[in-house]
Amino acid sequence: MASVLSQAYFQDEAAAFAELEAIVWPNGPVCPHCGCMGRISALNGVKDKNGKVRLGLKKCYDCRKQFTVRKNTVFEDSKVPLHIWFQAAFLLCSSKKGVSANQLHRTLGVSLQTGWFMGHRLREAMREGDLAAMGGPGQIVEADETYYGDKETVVTRTKRGKSGHSSKRPVISLVQRGGRVRSFTPESADGRTVRAIVRENIDRETRLMTDESRLYTVVGKEFASQETVIHSEDEYVRGDIHTNTVEGFFGIFKRGMRGVYQHCKEKHLHRYLAEFDFRYNNRVKLGVNDSARTMRALGGIVGKRLMYRDSLADHV
Repeated sequence: MASVLSQAYFQDEAAAFAELEAIVWPNGPVCPHCGCMGRISALNGVKDKNGKVRLGLKKCYDCRKQFTVRKNTVFEDSKVPLHIWFQAAFLLCSSKKGVSANQLHRTLGVSLQTGWFMGHRLREAMREGDLAAMGGPGQIVEADETYYGDKETVVTRTKRGKSGHSSKRPVISLVQRGGRVRSFTPESADGRTVRAIVRENIDRETRLMTDESRLYTVVGKEFASQETVIHSEDEYVRGDIHTNTVEGFFGIFKRGMRGVYQHCKEKHLHRYLAEFDFRYNNRVKLGVNDSARTMRALGGIVGKRLMYRDSLADHV
């Protein structure tokens, strides 16, 4: 870790701007206002109203507007130095179970409120939004659901007056064995919702692996095969039939949420899932080390804005 953090862009602001420009503009600067690439010049030495030199400032002579590489990214309007953002991204990407706002606050020397918001901005950058079908001929996709945390509003309860799963926040995950994960946070994990998620995200030529849940009985008939293990009878593996991969992902997710983040409002659950999905999809087994994972996360900052008022929580 020390050798990676010794890179200039983790310590020097000018180097951080140069590195981010190489990530965001691999073919040269692009004006975020008009989209032009031609007549753009660097405004070296230009100072702001406080007399400080504005690093990375450029001007487009097509639309006559100024900008930096921060414009139209999750870093826009942030007062946190760019090299500190690089450090925060590395910490979040290199920790298997995440990094709390308190840890970012202590390690980076930012306020607790800033550390919390930095984490959410970086999770927004990690959000992948992949729409390609998972699996394919000869491929295996495991599907399962779990529940984490309490809903803020409980609509229905069980006959005995106990809330059961109806009061919990559902998470549905699809994992291509040896490949990627895709997670969802629907309002409820009923049959209609699960069927829609499975149909829209998995190739029909795929072998679908589930537990004995009736949620998958109908939709499973639409795939090359649906093979199940019966957990209620203590059956967890039968040949290559199991759901251990997706359950392993749930284990990492829950250990991180309970042990690191601890408190999560319902409206933020999808952001934390995006973080855990991103790290799983860019893990060492797939040839992505900590440094490369950080660069991939930074590559996702463009076109994503997250305002503090939109992510405000009662606690961090």
